[in-house]
Amino acid sequence: MALHFELVTPARLVRSEEVHMVVVPGAEGEFGVLEGHAPFMSTIRDGAVQVYKSATSAPEMIQVRGGFAEVGDTGLTVLAEHVDED
Repeated sequence: MALHFELVTPARLVRSEEVHMVVVPGAEGEFGVLEGHAPFMSTIRDGAVQVYKSATSAPEMIQVRGGFAEVGDTGLTVLAEHVDED
């Protein structure tokens, strides 16, 4: 089972991939999303989106600033105002 994850900024699509789990820095606290998660929408705060490629992998950290996260039938989309890339 895999979760479809997209990370988007106003300028471009940063990521679109199948992953195991993503932990998002929500405005009310961090939340984790796995495949099959109930529909959900939240604002996000500045912080790190943690992307787990598999159940046993260490997370990849992607720094984001502001935006929204939406979980729907097609997976998780994070619409970030800005993404700090290495």
